[in-house]
Amino acid sequence: MLALFALPIFAVLIRAFNGAFLADAFSAQAFSALRLSVVTSAVSTACAILFGTPLAYLLARWKSRFKTIVEMLTDLPIVLPPSVAGLALLIAFGRRGIFGSALAAAGISLPFTTAAVVLAQTFVSAPLYIRAARIGFAEVDGQLEEAANVEGANQWQVFQSVMLPLARRALLGGAILAWTRALGEFGATILFAGNLEGVTQTMPLAIYLGFERNIGAALSLSVLLIFVSALLLALTRKLEREE
Repeated sequence: MLALFALPIFAVLIRAFNGAFLADAFSAQAFSALRLSVVTSAVSTACAILFGTPLAYLLARWKSRFKTIVEMLTDLPIVLPPSVAGLALLIAFGRRGIFGSALAAAGISLPFTTAAVVLAQTFVSAPLYIRAARIGFAEVDGQLEEAANVEGANQWQVFQSVMLPLARRALLGGAILAWTRALGEFGATILFAGNLEGVTQTMPLAIYLGFERNIGAALSLSVLLIFVSALLLALTRKLEREE
């Protein structure tokens, strides 16, 4: 089993590091895909943090019979096949989608744009952050929150001064996982945003296209994604050891 995990990674590294590695890694196509991936994954992670943190806090503190349903809806994109996620986004927000006409009336067209890449990445990656943040908030001792309320702190002060500092490792770990997932997103992106170089072609899509046009660039981008993923995984493990 360990060989099954390790040998394909080593094979990519061995094949990629040849005389043309640097030329392929710094090609215009590779650089464009890298830049787009970094920008869109950063924006999608920021959206996950901005809009996902209040939802995670609500789920951690909310006591209702509907809580299980809401948790299931937020976790569902994690287990959905990427192709289903992309199709769902297209049916919902495409030009002929259920909400497409309303968006068109407002002058908004999402499919096959950079915004569509961000939306697809957020759809599949934000649940990872919300799940981690929800667990982090739930593990904070409720007596500390009650003590802050007794001292006269309002809800915002409790959240800012008590909950966020105590759950910061879980929040950071969830953000790293979400960023990694967004960086490697492929299926939902290609269905909803397409594969337009410089507009929607992220690194995974450039790797896919490289099999037909430039295998060297595909291998170079694969190596870069391997190293970035390994680095982020190491950071996550470090945070877990410090807890």
